[in-house]
Amino acid sequence: MPERSEVIVLVGPMGVGKTTVGRKLAKSLGLPFTDTDNLIVSEHGAISEIFESQGEPAFRVLEEQALARAISSPGVVATGGGAVLSSLSRERLKSTTVIYLATDGKHISSRLQHGSRPLIKDGLTDWKRIYDERKPIYEAVANFEIDTSGQPLKDTVNTIRKTLEL
Repeated sequence: MPERSEVIVLVGPMGVGKTTVGRKLAKSLGLPFTDTDNLIVSEHGAISEIFESQGEPAFRVLEEQALARAISSPGVVATGGGAVLSSLSRERLKSTTVIYLATDGKHISSRLQHGSRPLIKDGLTDWKRIYDERKPIYEAVANFEIDTSGQPLKDTVNTIRKTLEL
């Protein structure tokens, strides 16, 4: 298992920008980048189809497996918004540095219009409910919380670097 500081994991709600921030952070640090949702899609197909054909519990197992692989070597990892729901995944995250990307939600509506998110049927209303339910979990697993609200991407990446002293 790599050293804790060699694996940086981004957690937070759907649409907060974990993948975008993760890519830029990894590039700035010269580390590999992994998106756990992309791992699942590349091996098992579209997430919405997994939810539809196998259900959320089956998807969560695939998510646990993807996270375990992603944190097994140094790099920056972006998780799906629900990755922290698994107690096994939360336990595994203890061996990493976890950054919770928080938001006031003001820019989420436009991000939800693109893509298919199986748990979002009623747009921003569903997003807010899910975020409110998961926020205490994000806070509990995180080593650091970075508020991305109204902040340009480069500023978020720089804040993370300064926070981690990288």
